[in-house]
Amino acid sequence: MIIKQLSVFLQNELGRLEEATKVLSDNNINISALSIAETEGYGILRMIVNDTDKAAEALKGNEFSVKVTDVLRIDAPDVPGAVHSIINKLSNAGIDIAYIYGYSSNGIAPLIIKVSDPERADQVIKGC
Repeated sequence: MIIKQLSVFLQNELGRLEEATKVLSDNNINISALSIAETEGYGILRMIVNDTDKAAEALKGNEFSVKVTDVLRIDAPDVPGAVHSIINKLSNAGIDIAYIYGYSSNGIAPLIIKVSDPERADQVIKGC
C-alpha cells in the first residue's frame, strides 16, 4: 500500500531531534514509525505519522525543512527469506529501492520502502 512519509532535515546538534518530536507531541501527532540517517552535518528524520499534513504544517511553522514522500508499506511475514522475496520481486520488475526500514512483531514485519516507482511497485507486490 502507498502511504505518505515525512522527511525532516535536522542539523546535527544536541536537542534538535527533541525539538522536532516536541512539535509533533504538542500538536497531538502520533509517530508510528521512524528512522534517522545521519551525515556529519545533518540528519534526515523519516517518519510515518497519523496526520501527515498537520505534522508537515506544524514542523514547517517551527522552521523545520520538511518533505512529504510516497513510500510503500508492506506487511511481510516474519519468516526467513520474506524480505529477500519482496526485494527480489521489485528488482526483477526493474524497480529501484532507495532505502528500507522496518521491524517485526507478532509474526508480522511491517516494512517502509522508498522505491523509484511507488504505483508500479504496489502493483507488483499486490500481484504476488
